[in-house]
Amino acid sequence: MREIECFIILAEELHFGRTAERMFISQSRVSQLISALERRIGAPLVARTSRRVHLTEFGAEFLASLVPTYRALAGVVEKARMRARNLPTPIRVGFQGAIYDSIAKAISQFESQHPRAMVQIKELPLGDPFSDVLAGRVDAAVVLLPVEEPELVAGLVFSQQTQTLAVSVDHPFGKLEEVTAEDLAKISLVPITGPAPEYWRKVHSPKMTPKGIRIPTRGGANTVQEGLSQVASSRSGLILCAATAAYNQRSDVRFVPVKGLPSSALGLVWRADHESPHIRHFSDAVEEALNGTTGSRPQ
Repeated sequence: MREIECFIILAEELHFGRTAERMFISQSRVSQLISALERRIGAPLVARTSRRVHLTEFGAEFLASLVPTYRALAGVVEKARMRARNLPTPIRVGFQGAIYDSIAKAISQFESQHPRAMVQIKELPLGDPFSDVLAGRVDAAVVLLPVEEPELVAGLVFSQQTQTLAVSVDHPFGKLEEVTAEDLAKISLVPITGPAPEYWRKVHSPKMTPKGIRIPTRGGANTVQEGLSQVASSRSGLILCAATAAYNQRSDVRFVPVKGLPSSALGLVWRADHESPHIRHFSDAVEEALNGTTGSRPQ
C-alpha cells in the first residue's frame, strides 16, 4: 500500500522532491518505493530524466485502473477508523451553483435521522459536473442534467425548470418578457468553461440554435458569479435555469425566459459501484424534503 500511495502521489506531482515532502520521507525512499513497485508489477511505470519525470504508457494505464480501487479501499479504511473512534461517518455531497432550500432541508433531515452520519458539502465548478463524483472525491452530487456517463446512476430527478437568459438591464433583450431560442444567435453568450461533456453543453451552453444557426460567444465562465459579472459589464448573455436565476437575483442583471430550449433539471447522481446505504438514505431524505411534488425515481 505504501508503494501504491507513493506511485499515485508521484503521478500527481511528477517530481520526486515534492512527492517526498508530501509523504514526509526522503527522495531516496521515494525512488526505493517506486522501484519496488515496478519490480512487483514487472514493468517500468515512471520514466526519469535529469529534467523531468513522466509516466510510461504502461504506468498511465496502470494508474487509470488503480486510482478508483485505491480510493474505494482508502474510503473503507477511513470509515472503519471513524467507527472505531465512535465518530460520525461522512457522506460527501457535491453541488452545482447553490444549496437550494430543499437540499439544505434534506441535509438537516438526513443528519437528524442518521446521527452517526455527517454530510460534508463541496461546491462543484459549473462546467465540471461529473469529475469529482467519477473520481470518488465526493460520494454523490446534485448536478444539472442530463447525465449519460455509464458509471453514474441518476437516483433522483427533480426541479424541472425553464431556461432563462441573463443579460444586463441595459441590453435590449432585458426589456422583453420572453426571447426565443433562435434569438440567441443575435447575442454573444458567455460559454461555460470546463471539461463537461458535449451533450451536457448542448443544453446549458449551446453553440447553435435549434435551427442550426451559430451562436456567437465571448469570454468564458467557470462559475455562475463569473458569468453574471461578465454579463453585467458587457453586451453578452448567459444561459441559466430559472431556479439558479431566482437564487442569483441582482440589480444590474435581468433574467428573461427562453422559449424553445430543452428544460433544465437537477439530479442526485453517484457512482454505481460506490452505492451505499447512506447514499440511498440521503436520496430518500432529498425526496422527502421535496414533499414528493417533483421527485421521481427511475424504474
